[in-house]
Amino acid sequence: MITVQKATEVHVEGIADVCTAAQWDTYSDLCDDAYIQRVCDEFYNHHRILDEIKNTSKEWGGWFVALENRQVIGAIGGGMTGEETGEIFVLYLDPSRRNEGIGTRLLTVVTEQQKKLGAKQQWVSIQKENHKGIPFYEARGFKYQHEQKTYQSKEDEDYTSLRYRREL
Repeated sequence: MITVQKATEVHVEGIADVCTAAQWDTYSDLCDDAYIQRVCDEFYNHHRILDEIKNTSKEWGGWFVALENRQVIGAIGGGMTGEETGEIFVLYLDPSRRNEGIGTRLLTVVTEQQKKLGAKQQWVSIQKENHKGIPFYEARGFKYQHEQKTYQSKEDEDYTSLRYRREL
């Protein structure tokens, strides 16, 4: 049985593993290896994840995990970027577990958290040509708004994110 809960210290390694595996699976055809490794090193290292589990706020609502037999099979994190604006910062699943409704369950938990904090709209950035993420978010009511340079892109890198929004 799959459960979704707020992450604790015991989930650090599982979050790092799932996010790193999914990052490589999702972006290996879209980005160069150095970019992917840089993102994994910065965002999915144990020290940072542990800190993000221990230190939550309105701006960072913390990590939530999908668990099966105590193993992390998905992870999500988001926060409030304005009084009525929520953002999904990260949502990844074990690549072998796509299309089972796990991502939807994770998204629902963070959406409910943000609605309780006053969110009336929710945003997400998706890498251009990410044919795994774009259909997922569009199927859940997110609508394309505009393009922007991808967060973490260096000046000489040409990675573009698509900004999507939905009303809550």
